[in-house]
Amino acid sequence: MNLLENETVRLRAVEPEDLDRLYAWENNPDLWEVGNTRQPYSRFLLKQYIVDSDKDIYENKQLRLMMVSKTTGETVGTVDLFDFDLHNSRVALGLFVDSAFQGKGYAKAALHLVEDYVFNFLKLHQLYCHIAETNTASRRMFEKEGYEVNGFLKNWIRSIDGFENIIVFQRFKN
Repeated sequence: MNLLENETVRLRAVEPEDLDRLYAWENNPDLWEVGNTRQPYSRFLLKQYIVDSDKDIYENKQLRLMMVSKTTGETVGTVDLFDFDLHNSRVALGLFVDSAFQGKGYAKAALHLVEDYVFNFLKLHQLYCHIAETNTASRRMFEKEGYEVNGFLKNWIRSIDGFENIIVFQRFKN
């Protein structure tokens, strides 16, 4: 089995053919709260992002991978590793699955691949993520997958309804 592939998903580099999908996802205001985006992205900027994605995580301090369904071949979401801190041996994780593909196990399958990549290939000590307190599906998945709740960030993100708390989830290499 390949490093970034299992029976459910394959994680691959961003390709020029992903432009339209990224444009739709990045410019969906309903997703901006979660992704910390404040304005739309132009096609020009996204094309440039794709061109610059040839640099590795050590140079960019981040890595985006496209999540592809093994059964349909459709791109169903993204995995983002960011805030890469080699000195402290940690990286932040963001998982996104398009609403049309949620509830099919893609996030969990991608999470397992990312853990293997982060802990066994990059040899990092810690993987962490911030989950909105109201995002019960994501919270449940990370809890079931053995992530520790190690903090709360009160009123951390502004939402339509006011401010929202964030839960900090961490997993450490065994």
